[in-house]
Amino acid sequence: MKRVTLTDGTAVPALGQGTWMMGEGMMAEGQADRRAEIAAIQAGIDHGMTLIDTAEMYGGGRSEALVGEAIADRRDGLFLVSKVLPSNASRRGVVEACERSLRHLRVDVLDLYLLHWRGGVPLAETVEGFEALRRAGKIRRWGVSNFDVEDLEELAEAADIRDCAANQVLYNPEHRGIEFDLIPWQRRHGMPVMAYSPIGQGGRLLRHPALLEVAGRHGATPAQAALAWALRHDDVVAIPKTGHAERAAENAAAAGLTLSPEDLAAIDRAFPPPRRKQPLAMI
Repeated sequence: MKRVTLTDGTAVPALGQGTWMMGEGMMAEGQADRRAEIAAIQAGIDHGMTLIDTAEMYGGGRSEALVGEAIADRRDGLFLVSKVLPSNASRRGVVEACERSLRHLRVDVLDLYLLHWRGGVPLAETVEGFEALRRAGKIRRWGVSNFDVEDLEELAEAADIRDCAANQVLYNPEHRGIEFDLIPWQRRHGMPVMAYSPIGQGGRLLRHPALLEVAGRHGATPAQAALAWALRHDDVVAIPKTGHAERAAENAAAAGLTLSPEDLAAIDRAFPPPRRKQPLAMI
C-alpha cells in the first residue's frame, strides 16, 4: 500500500476507510446492515486500509461504536481518526468529547483528532484542548477538517502549524477547487490532504462517461478510477466509505492503479481544473 507522510514524519496508508452514515442499524431490523458494515471495515483492514476515519457527529457516536466493535482485538497497526464537533471545541469540551469517543471506540488513544469544522470557539482555545489531550496520552496528534487557506493561516497565528498533522476536505473530480490554492498551501507546509467522499455521493460521479471510459481502459471500476485520480498526488490520503466487504477489497486495489496522461486529460476535459479561487466545498 502506498504511504503518505504526515507533518510529524508518520507514514500512513494513502487509502483509508470512511464511516459516515455507518452504524445507524442499532435496532434488530438493522443488524444485518451492521454486520455487513463491520465485515467491510475488517475486509478493508485485511487489504491494507488500516487508517479508519470516524467522528462523534456520525450517528451521535454510533459510527464510533461500530468501529470499536469492528476493531476489537485488532487495535495494533491501525491508525484511528475521529473528529470533535465545533460546539464541543472549547478547552474543556474537547477533552470531554475525546473521552467519549475513546469510550465508544473502546481504545485508550486516538492517532489523530480533528476539529470537524470552524465554529465560534477561538482556535487557540481548541488547540489548548488538543495539546492537553496529547500531554495526557489520549491523542497522538491533532489536525483540522474543512479548513480553507484563510482558516489555516489563522491557525498558524494561534499554534505552530507544524503541529497540525492534516486537513480533511472534500476532494474528487467534481470538487477540485482546492487544487488552486489549498493543496499548494498545504504542500508548502508539508501538510497532507485527507480527501473525504473521494468517489462522490449518490453514485452520480461513478456514472459519468469520462470515469467509465478511464475505468474501461484499465479493466477497473469507476470507483477505482476516481480513487486512483486522487492518489496521483503523493500527499493525498483518500478515505472512501463502503458497507460491503467486496467493495472494500475493490477500493484497496485502486492503490495499484496508475492513470496515464491520456486518462488524466480525459478527466480534465470532463471536470476542468480550477482557474481561480473557489469557495471551499463541503457536504
